[in-house]
Amino acid sequence: MENFPPLLNDRILRAARGQDVDKVPIWVMRQAGRYLPEFRKVREKHDFFTICQTPELACEITLQPISRFDLDAAIIFSDILVVPQALGMEVLMKPGTGPVFPKPLIDSCDLDALKTAKAALPDLNYVFEAITLTRKRLEGKVPLIGFTGAPWTLMSYMIEGGGSKTLSKAKKWLYTCPEASMKLLQLLTDVNVDYLVGQVKAGAQMLQVFESHAEHLDEDLFNKFSLPFLTQICSRVKKTLRDDDIEPVPMTVFAKGGHYALKSLANSGYDVVGLDWTIDPGVAREVCEESGVTLQGNLDPCALYAPKEELEAIVKKMGAKFGHKNKWIANLGHGIYPDMDPESMTTLVNAVHKL
Repeated sequence: MENFPPLLNDRILRAARGQDVDKVPIWVMRQAGRYLPEFRKVREKHDFFTICQTPELACEITLQPISRFDLDAAIIFSDILVVPQALGMEVLMKPGTGPVFPKPLIDSCDLDALKTAKAALPDLNYVFEAITLTRKRLEGKVPLIGFTGAPWTLMSYMIEGGGSKTLSKAKKWLYTCPEASMKLLQLLTDVNVDYLVGQVKAGAQMLQVFESHAEHLDEDLFNKFSLPFLTQICSRVKKTLRDDDIEPVPMTVFAKGGHYALKSLANSGYDVVGLDWTIDPGVAREVCEESGVTLQGNLDPCALYAPKEELEAIVKKMGAKFGHKNKWIANLGHGIYPDMDPESMTTLVNAVHKL
């Protein structure tokens, strides 16, 4: 472990652990991204995955929103699809389309071509290097968050070959070849455990697991093909860190569209449960109360289109619904959109801190 500068703002870490805070902490998913003109300037010169794979560029972009806004955390600039890349799959980021896999997984035989978890990890070293560099350049201003995509979400991309409104190809695997599905999900779990442990050792002070495609599963499929692997990732990461005499960092699980699994997620071992904007925070509090977890979220990203006074009123209403100041991390209910006015982000951050 490196010697990093002392942390000056631990607000988000305290909130994640249920401790008292002086203000509600806030960060925003995709806060380093296309809505910032300074990001677009860098993007004009470099391919998306080139930025991810170049520690100096990833660091620069990670720090952009921290320079501009009074945020309480930075999140390393990367992408969940670096994991399938490390397993040997080609992933392209096409303008106007998004991620594309030229050769997606078609049937269970294709699993034999994937690398083992151990062989895949060295191909993710650039993320660790970016985290260490960024942690130093932050100079303790705010904590640095690391992340990964959950196994089901990664599996669905690997089979669909890109974005999909139905995930019917990936879900077909769950019904027609459950054993192969389990094999792939376990491989992705094994990679993620090593990947997240590596991020902490590189300097990440908090971790988030993105189950972005939970909305495509019903409760039975979720309980079989998602939840066990999410739970396994959390318990194994924390155990591995303890075994290496490293204090486990707070971990967040964000299952977009997974409102039906809220109670299960609250009891899955994670310190923080992220909420999308379709869940009423008051209801979520009641469901999760016994577990004692901190909640994160959950402003509708489109609320940032509202006029300044209206946005401030929406934030105030959201704060009243979440209630417990010491167990809430403010965020959007999904990533910020590319056409957002950065001034709306300033309004959001200031309004949260005024609560």
